[in-house]
Amino acid sequence: MTMDSTAVRTDEASDSTGYPLDPLSGGEIEATAAIVMESEYATPTLRFVMIQLAEPEKTAALTFEGGAEVPRRAFVTMYDGAAKMVYEAVVDLGARVIDTWTPIPGKFPSYLVEHMTGVEEVVRADPRWQEAMRKRGVTDFDLAMIDPWPAGYYGPEDHYDSSALICRPLTFMRAAPSEHGYARPVEGLIVKFDLDAMKVIDIEDHGVVPLPPTAGNYAEKFMFDPNNRPAFTEFRDDVKPIEITQPDGPSFTVDGWKVQWQKWSLRIGFNPREGITLHEVTYTDRGQTRPIMYRASLAEMVVPYGDTSPTHWNKNVFDMGEVGMGFSANPLTLGCDCLGEIYYFDGTVNDSMGNAVTIPNAICMHEEDYGISWKHTDFRTEEVEVRRSRRLVISMICTVGNYEYGFFWYLYNDASIEVEVKLSGVLTTGSVPEGETPRWGKMVAPNIYGPNHQHFFNFRLDMSIDGAGNTVYEVDSIPEPDPELNPHHNAWITQDTLVASEAEGARDWNWETGRYWRVSNPSKLNELGQPVAYKLLPREVVPVMVQKGSFIYDRARFVQHNLWVTRYHADERFPAGDYMYQCAEAQGLPRFIADDEPLEDTDVVLWYTVGAHHVVRPEDWPVMPCAYTGFHLKPIGFFDGNPALDLPPSPPKACHAH
Repeated sequence: MTMDSTAVRTDEASDSTGYPLDPLSGGEIEATAAIVMESEYATPTLRFVMIQLAEPEKTAALTFEGGAEVPRRAFVTMYDGAAKMVYEAVVDLGARVIDTWTPIPGKFPSYLVEHMTGVEEVVRADPRWQEAMRKRGVTDFDLAMIDPWPAGYYGPEDHYDSSALICRPLTFMRAAPSEHGYARPVEGLIVKFDLDAMKVIDIEDHGVVPLPPTAGNYAEKFMFDPNNRPAFTEFRDDVKPIEITQPDGPSFTVDGWKVQWQKWSLRIGFNPREGITLHEVTYTDRGQTRPIMYRASLAEMVVPYGDTSPTHWNKNVFDMGEVGMGFSANPLTLGCDCLGEIYYFDGTVNDSMGNAVTIPNAICMHEEDYGISWKHTDFRTEEVEVRRSRRLVISMICTVGNYEYGFFWYLYNDASIEVEVKLSGVLTTGSVPEGETPRWGKMVAPNIYGPNHQHFFNFRLDMSIDGAGNTVYEVDSIPEPDPELNPHHNAWITQDTLVASEAEGARDWNWETGRYWRVSNPSKLNELGQPVAYKLLPREVVPVMVQKGSFIYDRARFVQHNLWVTRYHADERFPAGDYMYQCAEAQGLPRFIADDEPLEDTDVVLWYTVGAHHVVRPEDWPVMPCAYTGFHLKPIGFFDGNPALDLPPSPPKACHAH
């Protein structure tokens, strides 16, 4: 591939259907909807929640390269508000037939597209809401922002049997058009909204709290406003330009959705729920292509709040399963979101009528210099050998209401993989009366506080370390247990614990032992006679503040352990279940492990949860500098030595300013 500019887009690749794992094109999405609406199952009130690729069954070879042709099928989630029923269908696009049609009783869907846009207008027109706003001195209702927060779960009255599909919008006030509305939260006012009928059911008003007096604008046009807090007199003048150029173009090649970079090969996917997916991740070692992961993705996330105030206690949104990360993906901007020689993949999703919607530049891919890979100076001979590290970055950034989430997959040229989540955007805020100190949060500006909260992200890693037969061990470092072998009290060993079955598969990190988890292939040995392996290495681990007895404790069981190990099943995709909206049941991982399947030398899936513990600070306001969390996957005996040993030396001119 040649590149004539710093950015290339996949206008042609987005319609590529040349490989069984390629995402659905826009044409395929609309053809799927047409097949459904022309069928006997169609009704005037049927709406499309998500239309995405029905991924074909995994093959024994862990690839579809050179295999038989695989039919293109779409997996469709629909909701009929009149019937109050979720439906799933698998549509054969080539034959233009519906292979399966399955009602899913007792469950609610994730948001339809119009739920995110239509609620605000209806709430503004409601006389009960208007009266509550007048009590707070507000008469210009057009300046109100109404965020359609998912319902959470208040109790049995929210259950499928006794409730419509609802949300609980929260209100914020702009002082002027395009101003930062989250700086003026309307405390104590909760709307209960019927998403089936698109009408307000009820208004909860827990008492008037004065709106905060100061602006919190951060956009360039507001930056020097003296009414802003903090206000600045000028932009910094000592930030010199950084230009990242690759005169010969980037080192990666792209063929449709297939990416090859140095010794790495993988396929990129995209769907409305997960956003980015990675498939068939392999590494070529001395001419041999070796599988590492069959599929990897963000599988769920949840944001539980630790504030018992009426407006905040039930904030525990599953931003992926209740909204959709693919739907929330940003169109990325060259030079701002992504810097360097960029290749973009468009994302294609659906609206509720089955029309294709393209998100341009939804996925950004580029290379980054990452400092020193390895170095040694022989002080006797003064000979120096140093190699620079480089990584391939595949990323998307999603906006869900007030927050931004950046999801970054890094592939390094030492064969390691890193996943990083970057959290930015705007805090969800609350108001307090003058002189009051919040108990369950911290002040960020006069009369504004941010509630204590956490973010948890669960990543599903379908491992294939040199093949599908893998075994997982928990590895702890402990002091030498035999006193006779440790006379100087300095010796320590590593101790392996086999994760033998799913009943033992829920594991927790231990700081005292430097715990990590090793995924090995017992049938493939390195030159030392050891099973080849990769290890999952935690980066930041936070305590879980959700307590037993809260509704979110059962709804988000995946946060209760850092790692879960299960045996592969194609239909086990989401750690909190397929449909968690307004559902208090323990779904997903607790059910996946209930049959206690054996895990030795089999097709294993790792479900790893990373967290961000957010006790807010004034420096997080009015827009939050990025916070970071993530984890690493590193080879451990997978290679016979340093896999980055063959990196070429850098030309001296590339290492010096003069």
